[in-house]
Amino acid sequence: MPDGREPTKIDVLASIDEVEPAEWDACAGGASGLGAGGVNPFTAHGFLSALEDSGSAAADTGWLPRHLAVRDQAGALVAAAPLYLKSHSYGEYVFDWGWAEAYERAGGRYYPKLLSAVPFTPVTGPRLLVRGDVAPPLQYELADALADVMATLASRLGASSVHVNFATEAEWRRLGGRGYLLRSGQQFHWVNRGYRDFDDFLAALSSRKRKAIKKERRAVAGYGLDICALTGADITEAHWDAFYRFYRATSDKKWGPSYLTREFFSLLGERLGRRVVLVFVRDAASRPVAGALNLIGGDVLYGRTWGVLGGRLKGAVARYNFLHFEACYYQAIEYAIAHGLKRVEAGAQGPHKLQRGYLPTPTYSAHWIADPTLRAAVERFLASERRDVAFEMQILDAHSPFRHPQVPGNKD
Repeated sequence: MPDGREPTKIDVLASIDEVEPAEWDACAGGASGLGAGGVNPFTAHGFLSALEDSGSAAADTGWLPRHLAVRDQAGALVAAAPLYLKSHSYGEYVFDWGWAEAYERAGGRYYPKLLSAVPFTPVTGPRLLVRGDVAPPLQYELADALADVMATLASRLGASSVHVNFATEAEWRRLGGRGYLLRSGQQFHWVNRGYRDFDDFLAALSSRKRKAIKKERRAVAGYGLDICALTGADITEAHWDAFYRFYRATSDKKWGPSYLTREFFSLLGERLGRRVVLVFVRDAASRPVAGALNLIGGDVLYGRTWGVLGGRLKGAVARYNFLHFEACYYQAIEYAIAHGLKRVEAGAQGPHKLQRGYLPTPTYSAHWIADPTLRAAVERFLASERRDVAFEMQILDAHSPFRHPQVPGNKD
């Protein structure tokens, strides 16, 4: 076990598979104060390796792994960071297209850049992974070392910048102390305040919002659909075949080319097992219609992605009006209540989630930029953006769907 000795070696890895899963997860689950204890499913070795081994996040797709691994004198892994050399800004959900365009118009070269994040996954979680059994003073030294090495590696690789997306707030503040520029954003999360069941949750809402949700759920119930939540071995390859069709049909029409390969979903089910929750929908003839993919981490249910038969072209969304809300939001709430989960994080976008009980919650990213002129311009922009985000969250909180003033805002 690590004994607090100084690290002696920092490796740059070309694949997550260069580290044993148990070693990586011991860092990803470190309760160091920089991230919650327990392995976040998206920084777990199983999730990251599924992305790489399936070809979803690889050099060919513009995600060249350059993970950091810090070992102590005994050779034990004591810290790590997921890190990719990027040739574009797709699949990140913290948008820097404007920075890239401005820099290149001025004659600079924005790509490649380094990104510490989970590919295609807008979920907050630890990025500076430190073993929880490392002595506390060294934990922070290791986190600082990871932040500094990222900047040094960027310079060595000719990268314009380093971006740490969807970090924890503690990491965000620590990165700011290492010269990274601080950016904030927002998502919408649902908080379980000890609800006994879905009706108990509805009772906390204003009458108008409660009636609207009931109306949506009655409409979906009227379609005669079979909706169930599958986990672990209950999810078969036939389920993944169907879900992949839904995913491709929906993502290709709404967001552009799909990022995830078919193999990724099989590997995900194999490597994360019962942490995967697939809400699966069949019609009255038992034909697959739609699905929503979730993962469990600690006491949180994370909504990952969803898909529906035929996407928008064949009118499946219109044919099953409100099914998206049912499969992604209401089923997630019911699952969280039934299993004692504290929170549901429903991913990126979505002011429409507010009226369904999902409240605005801050997100954090940090950015190291080599060119001082670009850095200064981005720093000015971020100062203004942070004020705008804070103001928008205040406005959204004022439109909370809950009846009592003590309920709005994710303060837990």
